[in-house]
Parts: sequence; structure tokens; C-alpha cells
Amino acid sequence: MKRALALALVLPLAAAAARAADSAKKKDAGKSAESAKSAAPAAFFKPSETATEGSVTVEGRKIDYRAVAGTLVVRPKGWDDVAPLPESDAGKKEQKEPSAEASMFYVAYFKRGADAAKRPITFLYNGGPGSSTVWLHMGAFGPRRVVTADDAHTPAAPYRAVDNEWSLLDASDLVFVDAPGTGFSRVAGKDKEKAFYGVDQDAHAFAEFVTRFLSKYGRWNSPKYLFGESYGTTRSALLADELETRDDVDLNGVILLSQILNFDLSPDGPESNPSVDLPYVLALPTYAATAWYHKRLPGPPRKLGDLLAEVETFASGDYANALARGLDLPVRERDALAEKLHQYTGLPVDYLKRANLRIDGGEFEKTLEGDADTTVGRLDTRFSGPSLDPLSQRSRYDPQAAAISSAYVSVFNDYVRRTLHYGENETYKPEIWIRKWDYRHDGNTQSPNVMPDLADAMKRDPKLKVLLNAGYFDLATPFYEGVYEMRHLQIPRRLFSNIEFRFYRSGHMVYAHRPSLERLHDNVAAFIRATDDVTAP
Repeated sequence: MKRALALALVLPLAAAAARAADSAKKKDAGKSAESAKSAAPAAFFKPSETATEGSVTVEGRKIDYRAVAGTLVVRPKGWDDVAPLPESDAGKKEQKEPSAEASMFYVAYFKRGADAAKRPITFLYNGGPGSSTVWLHMGAFGPRRVVTADDAHTPAAPYRAVDNEWSLLDASDLVFVDAPGTGFSRVAGKDKEKAFYGVDQDAHAFAEFVTRFLSKYGRWNSPKYLFGESYGTTRSALLADELETRDDVDLNGVILLSQILNFDLSPDGPESNPSVDLPYVLALPTYAATAWYHKRLPGPPRKLGDLLAEVETFASGDYANALARGLDLPVRERDALAEKLHQYTGLPVDYLKRANLRIDGGEFEKTLEGDADTTVGRLDTRFSGPSLDPLSQRSRYDPQAAAISSAYVSVFNDYVRRTLHYGENETYKPEIWIRKWDYRHDGNTQSPNVMPDLADAMKRDPKLKVLLNAGYFDLATPFYEGVYEMRHLQIPRRLFSNIEFRFYRSGHMVYAHRPSLERLHDNVAAFIRATDDVTAP
């Protein structure tokens, strides 16, 4: 009886002790799990996708395609996808994980029935920085295209969208990618701006996107192309080099539209960089083309091609030499040069003298028409519109952007929801204002110059081909600036033959001019077919 009583007392105590020990183990396990959870990088996003099917007729040939709208998650440089290491004896984490990530939105079009190993794939993006890729998608190469007025303000909705007979789907599968924070792409985490809003950070994010996309859709062995517009050309130079050096991904071609690689050559505000006169020199042919278009040139009409050939020779010769002399230029020579500039720009001689022979892009746009109430465009100087401030020195808005942006954005918002079935209850951000973009590149605190990156990519892969496309009426990235950059790449002379040049009677968004869109399609398609290597032994 005593033994039974003793057991009756001991067993509950033992059970209680066991329960306590079990509870302690659970608490310890919970703490370990919580510790591991806190050590691991936060997961703010999950990949998503919706798939649809469609068809488009390009230059008489019907193409059936599969469209995928979705997101891929990328993380900033320094992140590693291995499990977090335990804390050391000193109590410090062995591996510090970034706390930011991005969800990058894309729309991909795959030709149905095509052999993925032989089918080229092209990644396309606009620039900004801070721009989505709605412009290339709905204006140039997607299967649907918005119709806008050629050089005037497009009337308000309803806008017209048509099947795009110049979609690039006849030559390549297409992936339109929105930069982090733009379109349906999003960034999150306490360091999100620092992690993604910068020259090098942006290139890394796109490299992550490209490799993840190749893995997800099994396209590692496909011919690969980059197509960047505007700041997207800056991105392409960096991205081509990073894909080669970090990921061992060679590209078949890099296609550049409205190029800017060296920001010190921009005609936007060069007076803040005195003694650097190249921006004035390289913008002059675009000034001449614009004055020709608006019939502001003195003398009888001339053919545009003949005029530009003459102006390019003058700009890189007599004009560049005169500017290089600075205050040492004799007054008589200055006056003669001002008269010559008047012949090429239509600007008043007295105004050119007062400007010390140096006119930046904004001043030209505001002054060309000789009417304080009218300004010409920056992205496309064929456009003109009312001045916001007749007394201002420079234009304060862009007439082309004001003329066509609503049509692009409205049509895409309708298309992505009705046809691609993506984006319900989400806001599409065509452009975002980035308060502080980090322009430092490889530690350089000056204006970025990514010419060395493109040169490095071309030297590491001597078979890499480059196609530069530029519009004569583009003052955001003047066509002669792109030519100058290509001529001054630090590459062996023999590699210069790997670069092709194509020019159009259009502006920054070459495809906004229908005849130029047709030529752009044909030139890019021919470039891809000549470089896809699918028939190589």
C-alpha cells in the first residue's frame, strides 16, 4: 500500500517533470526557429504569373504566341541564397543579409511551336532612370500597338490600339521588363532605395532577373539579346559586361536605341561643366535637323542628308577648334562663326554671340521658333507646344511627352487587364520620381561613363555585335553623340566593324514615327537573323 502510494506520488511528479522538460525543449526549439527566422532575409514578395495565348500577323505572316505576365523576385548585390550561418561564439552573425528585395514585372511573348534552343530571346527595357517599359511594349515591338499622332498632340480617349504588323516576334521571343519600382515592379525593405536605385545596383538587379528568367523558362541555350532605350543603353553596357564576367553569359547582340554612355556629353546643362565643350559640338547636327524640319534655316531648301553631312564636318572641325580656343578666339573669328551657326541653326546672330557660341539643348528648344509662346520638343524636336513660361530661359516641359503619354498609358492599362488578365487591384506606374539616384559607378563619384564597360564586354567576347539606332530629331540623346561614343570606345580597331549604325527621321522614341518604326523593325530583325548563330557549325 505504501509502495502503491509512493508510486502514485512519484509518477505524477515524473510526468510533471517530463512535461516541464518537453515544454522547455519546445521553448528552446521555438527560440531557435525564431532566431533562424530573424537571421534569414525577409521575404516580401512571391513570384507570380498569368498565361494567355494570342496571334499577330507580322509582314504577312501569322505568328501564334503564348504570353506570360508575371514577376520574378531579385535581391541586391551581396545576397547569397544559402541558409544563414549560425552565430559565432562572440554572438555575432557570421553572414549579414541585406534587408531589401525587388519584385520585377515582365511580359514575355513566346512563339508557339518554336524550338527554344534555336529561337532567339530578347530582353527589352526603357530607361529614365525611373521609367517603365510601357513605351517599347506598346509603341514598338509588342503584338499590340497604340496609334498616336505623328508630330502633334494625340486627342484624348478613346485611343486606338491595333495589331502590330511590325512586332519583333517574327525574329525573336520578347521579354519586356519593368525596372524596380516602376510599372508593376515593386521594391521593399528598409534599404530598398539604396539597394536598387543606382547605376551599379540597377545593373545587378537586371542581371539577376535575366539569369532567373533563363532558368525558369529553360532558355539558357537560346541566342540572347539586350535591347535598351535611352538610359536603357547605359544599363545595357553595364549588363552585358556583368552577365559575361559574373554569370558567364555571352550575348549574341546588344541593340541600343537613343544612346547615352557618357553623361558628360549630354546637352542638358553643360554650362555647369565649364571647359567641356563637346556637348555643344555633338548637339549641333540635331539643332540643324530640327531647324530644317521647322523651316527656320535661311536660304533655299536643302536635302537633310546633305545638310547633316556638312554640319557634322563643321561641328567636329572648325566649330570644335574655335570652342577649344576659349577667350583666345579673336572677335573677328567669333563673329564669322556666329554667322555660320546662324546658317545651321536658324538662331539669331546676336543671340549666338551673347551666348558665347554655346547653346544648350533647353535654350535651343525655347528659342528656335522665335516666339516666346512656343517651344519645340526635347525627346522629339518635330513636336512643338505652348511655352509654360514665356519669360523662362529654357523649356520647362516636353511637348512630345505631353502629346502621347496618355495614349500609351491608357491603352496599356486596358490591355494588361483585359487581355493579359494581370494587375487587378494594382497600380501601374509608368514613371516614378527617384529623389536620389546613385550615379556612382565603380566608386567614381563623377557623372557616369559606361563606355569602358561596353568596351570590356566586346573585348572579352570579340564576336559580340552591337547595333546603334538613333533619331535625327532627338535632343535628349543626340544621334551624333552616340556616333562619337562608339568611335571612341577603347577597343581594337578590328572590333569597330562589329558595330552597326542606323539613323531615322524621328526622335528619341524612334518608333513614334510610323515609317521609322517599319525601318526599325526591319533593321533589328535583320541584325538578329544575322547574329543568332543557329546555322553555325
